[in-house]
Order: sequence, then C-alpha cells, then structure tokens
Amino acid sequence: MHVLVTGATGFVGGRLVPALTGAGHDVRALVRDPSAYDPPPGVEVVQGDLLEPGTLAPAFEGIDAAYYLVHSMRAGDDFEERDRKAASNFAAVADDAGVERVVYLGGLGEDGDDLSPHLRSRREVETVLADADYELTTLRAAVIVGDGSASFRMVRQLVRRLPVMVTPRWVRNECQPIAVDDVIAYLVGVLDAPATAGETYGIGGPDVLTYREMLARTAEAMGRRRPLILSVPVLTPKLSSYWIGLVTDVPTAVARPLVLGLRNPVVVTDDAIRDHVDVDLTSFDDAVRKALAPETGTAAAAPGGSPTTGERGGRT
Repeated sequence: MHVLVTGATGFVGGRLVPALTGAGHDVRALVRDPSAYDPPPGVEVVQGDLLEPGTLAPAFEGIDAAYYLVHSMRAGDDFEERDRKAASNFAAVADDAGVERVVYLGGLGEDGDDLSPHLRSRREVETVLADADYELTTLRAAVIVGDGSASFRMVRQLVRRLPVMVTPRWVRNECQPIAVDDVIAYLVGVLDAPATAGETYGIGGPDVLTYREMLARTAEAMGRRRPLILSVPVLTPKLSSYWIGLVTDVPTAVARPLVLGLRNPVVVTDDAIRDHVDVDLTSFDDAVRKALAPETGTAAAAPGGSPTTGERGGRT
C-alpha cells in the first residue's frame, strides 16, 4: 500500500515508519520541518502542517491509507482546540484525495462525562476523524512503555528522584500498559486485516496494574528500593502536575494532562482486536527493561512478536 504517516517524528511515529517499510509498504512522511527529520531509506518526505490546510494536498496524492498520530498536548492550555483543528483539516484533505483507510491511535478509557481533558480531546479527535468517507480504524491505548514516552519518563524520574512520594488516592486506579513494540505491531497489523476497517479496539499488554504497582515494579527494574508511596485525598491534579514539574524534566504543560488522565481507570474491556491481529504481548517488566536499556547499558528484552493476521492468540 501507499501509506502516509503524520506524526512521523514522534515517539510512536518514529518507530512506525520503519516498521511499515519493513512490512513492504511504500511510506510517505508528513513533517513540518524536513531538515530536522532523518527518514529511513526509501521513505518519501513531504513538508506540511496540519494546522495549515493549504500545505497538505501534496502529501495525500496517491495515498491508500493514512495514520493519524498527532496530538498537541505540549501546546499548553489550548491543546484541545489545536487538536480539533488539525483533525478537521486532515479529514477534509484525506477525503478529497480519496484515501480509503485511516488509522488513529487514541486513548483508552471509558466514555463518560468525567473524562480528563486529555482523554476527552482524544475522543473528540476520534469523532472528527470518523466524520468522513474513508474507513477509520481506531486503536485505544493507555500508558505506552518505551524509551521516549512522556508518561513513562515521568514514572522513571519519579522513581529515581523520590524515595518517598505523597500521591493522589487515584494511584490505586488500574491501568493496562502496553509496550511500544506491541503498539507498532497492532498499527501495522490492522492494514492487513480488512475486517478492522471502520472499527474501534482497545489494545493493552498482558498485565493490569495500579499506578502504585507500576512505580514499584519500575523501581525494581532500575535496581532501586521500592518507593514509599503515601496516597492522600487532598492532593489535586493541578498541584500534582506542579510537583511533577519540579522534580522531573517533564514540562508542567505535559505533566498536567497526563496526571489528570490517571484519575480514569484505563483497562481493555474487549480484546476483540486479537481476533484479527495476533501479537505476542510483552510483559510490563520486559517492556520496562527494554525502555531502560539505553540508559543502563543492559541488553534489551526481546520485543513483542511481529503482527500476523488470523486466529486470535491467547494472552501471554
């Protein structure tokens, strides 16, 4: 297929592009600054900005399928408006170009009025992208574990710098983290699974953990003593984000929507994606060890299996 990837320079997009070429697809990357992007061999690079619709048409010419991996969380308080505008521009140009399929990576969590602004924006983008003639496949993930993930960087630095943590009570909420390699496997795999067109799926790893457990197990992987975690009912998400901004290098503008998102349990309730794309899921501990490998100098854990279409496999 002729495939377009938006967000090609990001944490997920940077891994997806070579995975798609490895799967035999012709890949084009849409980037705002081509001089700052070193593409894998054979990848075509087109300059454009999703917030500037007049720059987009050349990127979509001759494209069969496109990935939407863009979000504006780092933009500050107006990230919801920027995400809405970028998704609307993408959908309009993709429709005009006759794109047949779009794949979107959104956020896992139950629909409802109490969604955090971050998850609410992800849902809104999903709605905007779905209002078009192409077939949209949405994959919803919780915390993605890998080197370069903002949420995992926050966890790693908290463990490194704080032997004692005073945290909101929702550190006891459950989460189903997933290794970035497994996310990539699902993203690539759905292109070869026609039945996934027009569908929405939750994707997660084999472990369901509380955020407290994620902190403790990350500490163990780092060779550190488990932090003493004291949860209190009065620590607000706003105060928590300021605190994280002080003790980590995660900007407060990024930390705040991440922290707000922790109040929502994020667990896969229907693993129907496994009926169509079979991935050998990576355990949380192995995913953490691999994410830590660049800084520890240790050998990385084996990545999750390559995607295959066909019968559903059991969880590992």
